[in-house]
Amino acid sequence: MSVSKIVANRSEIIFLYDISYGNPNGDAIDNKPRIDEKNNYNIVTDVRLKRTIRDYLLKFKQLQVLIRKETEDGKVKTREKLIEEHMKNKKLDIEEIKEKYIDIRLFGGTFAIEDNNFALTGPVQFKFGRSLHRVSIEYIKGTTVLPSGEGKAQGTFWETYVLPYSLVCFYGVVNENVAKETSLTEQDIDYLLEAIYYGTNNLITRSKPSQQSRLLLQIIYKENNFHIGDLDKKIKLKLAEGIESEESIRSYEDYVLDFTQFLETIKNKKEKIKEIKYIINPNLRYVPDLIQELKNQNIPLSEIQIK
Repeated sequence: MSVSKIVANRSEIIFLYDISYGNPNGDAIDNKPRIDEKNNYNIVTDVRLKRTIRDYLLKFKQLQVLIRKETEDGKVKTREKLIEEHMKNKKLDIEEIKEKYIDIRLFGGTFAIEDNNFALTGPVQFKFGRSLHRVSIEYIKGTTVLPSGEGKAQGTFWETYVLPYSLVCFYGVVNENVAKETSLTEQDIDYLLEAIYYGTNNLITRSKPSQQSRLLLQIIYKENNFHIGDLDKKIKLKLAEGIESEESIRSYEDYVLDFTQFLETIKNKKEKIKEIKYIINPNLRYVPDLIQELKNQNIPLSEIQIK
């Protein structure tokens, strides 16, 4: 286990990323982008974000992750098979599991093997991601160049559903009380922030070739058992001049984010804030100047760095 200190302060996380002509999170039936059909907002599950985080930590940071698609030898194993390694005298060594796997320290896990049943609540919890604007879905058909079998002269047909554009906002909370139960450290949180931002940029798949992280904030509080809550709802999207509807947004140049309500909320509770960590994509357009306004309120700031 890292010598880093156990997380002692509650924090809120806000993460914005966008995708152009892709599918950030297909449903289980026909792999369509998930949509709130009542108002046409794009939905991305927390499971999708956690998969991104786990994959980055495993592939780029060489950290041990329990919930993964395959093991080091390329073979797929069930969760039960993976945790069998941590059975001692028919008892599950949960402390060993927490020490070894960063995703268990972050997100917890449920274990059931032989006579051992154990549920570990994760200190890091995310709501479903939601686009900050209404989106449209496009249906695209095409053909492959190569035939699908010997003797066939033509390629096969394919079809897919994409979003021309979606700016997705995720909101999460790190609970300092639960952190003690999973032994979550400050170093783990540093890894988490890096994995959220840079892991999203590294999702180079057919459905996610153009994902770009735009903003990541961690608001860290002084007091135990306190956080402002719903900070994601304080960020408003305003259409740029000449853009007629939210559904017609096609790039980050088609809107401006308004942080006025967010900054007012932060200002009203600034005496409870220990620090705000941030990273902002230089192409993101927003008003007012977020970082300068936070500096004006004398809130300690630090830019998130890769370690």
